[in-house]
Order: sequence, then C-alpha cells, then structure tokens
Amino acid sequence: MEYLTTTEMSTKWNVSARRVAKYCEENRIVGVIKKGKTWLIPDNAEKPSDPRKKKYEG
Repeated sequence: MEYLTTTEMSTKWNVSARRVAKYCEENRIVGVIKKGKTWLIPDNAEKPSDPRKKKYEG
C-alpha cells in the first residue's frame, strides 16, 4: 500500500494541507498513521465530508 503525506493529499483533494492534518487528528480518515510529526495517509483513502459546509435545502 502506498502512503501520501498531508501535502500530497491536499493537492489530490484540492484542500489545504492543514485541513488534511485536521482530518487526521480527528480520525476521519481510515488507515492513517502518524510517524513522528508526519501523517501518512493511504493513497486510496476517501476524502471526508467537510462539517463546516451545510447542504442547501431550498
């Protein structure tokens, strides 16, 4: 299994590296590993939904 860093995954998901790190800290990504100060994320991980965004119900 290949692992990507928060920076690499942020490019893939089109979000900031800090947002990806926050997902990792909150255990919202399956299979994430912390090695030292670096988060390692499986390359096939799915992007979690952003709780800050509300769905429009109009």
